[in-house]
Formats: sequence, structure tokens, C-alpha cells
Amino acid sequence: MGWWLLGVGLLLCVLLCFTLRSPAPPLALPALHGRTAIVTGGSSGIGEAVARELARCGARVVLATRNALRGEEAAWRIRRDTGNPEVLFMPLDLSSFHSVHAFATAFLQQEPHLHLLINNAGVSAGGTTQDGFSLPFQVNHLGHFLLTQLLLHRLQSSAPSRVVIVASSAHCAGRLRMAELGHPPPGPFAAFQDYCDSKLANVLHARQLAARLQGTGVTAYAVHPGFVNTQLFRHAPLWLQLLWTPLSRFCFRSAAEGARPVLFCATQDGLEPFSGCYFADCRPLQPWAQGRDDAAARELWDRSQRLLGLRPSLCTPAE
Repeated sequence: MGWWLLGVGLLLCVLLCFTLRSPAPPLALPALHGRTAIVTGGSSGIGEAVARELARCGARVVLATRNALRGEEAAWRIRRDTGNPEVLFMPLDLSSFHSVHAFATAFLQQEPHLHLLINNAGVSAGGTTQDGFSLPFQVNHLGHFLLTQLLLHRLQSSAPSRVVIVASSAHCAGRLRMAELGHPPPGPFAAFQDYCDSKLANVLHARQLAARLQGTGVTAYAVHPGFVNTQLFRHAPLWLQLLWTPLSRFCFRSAAEGARPVLFCATQDGLEPFSGCYFADCRPLQPWAQGRDDAAARELWDRSQRLLGLRPSLCTPAE
């Protein structure tokens, strides 16, 4: 009986590894000389892997990250590894709207072009920001929404350009409570639910952004990078980390593998007809039903603008 259970356990482990760590498709990247990219959360994990490949292709890359030391070290590593001197760090703390405004102001003064905005940074930890919103929802959605709005005219003047939003299959469990948007949901698993809600917001943001930018030369994509071994859940409870760490180490993709679907949406030709779509494994997929709700996407857009004190956007959805 014991050996039978061991055999079943081993078989399940093999199936789990095959399912979660299925390799990302190989990807040939184009030359990106003369192109400027921002990668949020570019000092580690998927963000650093994306930034490294963009730099290897010749792009000018701005690592927008909170920690100055880690940001400068990552920029130095990428310059060393790629031989591209045009990789720089600029401070951005998405948990502070003041920091987002300061970053956008500094970038617009310093950089005349913006061709790629990779909204990659994310957190899963609970908590409340100094602006009064839940930490995951502000960092993962509201901060990136604000950043995109502040840089929108530069993206349009640099067209063709793209916004790539790193979402997750976790949007399947998202439930946006529009009247309490930005505040932690109730329940014992509030932090996890908050994370799932923010990932649903990512999918809907890309969908509505694409609808509003039709005909401008700016396209938008939400992408699930797969199950990736990063530090996203480093603030999870200890008991969960004890389960999560070995699982992620042996069953999940590496950061470089997780970067490939993001790079696909950022660089591959012919994706314009798929603007607003949700991608996984370098192909468009139908998101879960709540990720296809255009009425919810419009309401999320309007409520996000009001929460951020933004004037109604000049761009409106195409009919």
C-alpha cells in the first residue's frame, strides 16, 4: 500500500512538473535599435529578464523600480551582459502616486520617445499604502493605470508603440467589487483574493485601453507569463512559503522562460489585430468570462480615473 501511494505521488509530481513547467516556445527577437522601453520591476525576476533581452536587441531600456541599489545593480548587470550602454535606472515606487507622478515627469523631461511600456511590477503581500488603498491593488493596477495615463501622449507621439501588461491566470478567481474598488476584500484569504482581483483588473485594463486607442498606433496586450519561480510571494505566511518554495523551484518556469511571452507581445510583428487580447504561451487565449466583460472594463476605467483624480480621458472607446 505504501509503495502504491508513493508511485501515485511520484506520478502526480511528474504531471504537475509537466503542466506547470512546460517550456515557453522559442522566440526570435527583432533588432530594436532606436527604440525606448520602460520595464517596471526591472531589477529582478521576469522584469530583469525582459529588460536584458530588450537591451540585447539594441533598445534603450529604463529600469523603473523602487529600490535604488537593486535598480542600479541590475542596470549594471544588463549593460555588462549585453554590451549595451543604454540601460539606466530611474526610481519608481508604484505604491506611491507621488512617486509615479515624479517618475513620469522626469522621464518626459529626459526621454523624447517611448515605444514600449512593460507594466511588469507586482506584489502579492497584503497591507495598505500611504494613499489609502490595498497594496496589491495599487501596485498591480492603480499605479500602472496612472503611469500609463501620464505617458500616453508620449506613446502616441512615438507610435507604433505598445503597452504590455503582465497579468496572470489568477484573474480566474478575481471578483471586482466596484463600490469598494481599491480596498481589501473581506475573508480569511483577503490578500490572495486581492491579488486575483488586481490581475483581473490588469486583463480588463488592457482590453479597455486597446478599445480607446484604436487608430492611434498604440496597442495593448495582457499576458500570462506562466507559473514562474520569482520572489512574488516572498511575503506570504511562513507555512505557505514552506510549501511554495520547493514547488516553485522544481515545477515552475525560470524567469527567462517567463519573460518569453512578455517579449513576444512586446516585439513580434503582426499583433496589431490582437490589441486588447489576453496572451499565454505566446498565443492569444480567451480569458475567463469576467475578463471578457466590456461593461466591467469601462466601469473599472472610469472608477480608476476618479480614484486617481484624473480628468476623463481624451480617448474614448471606438464604436
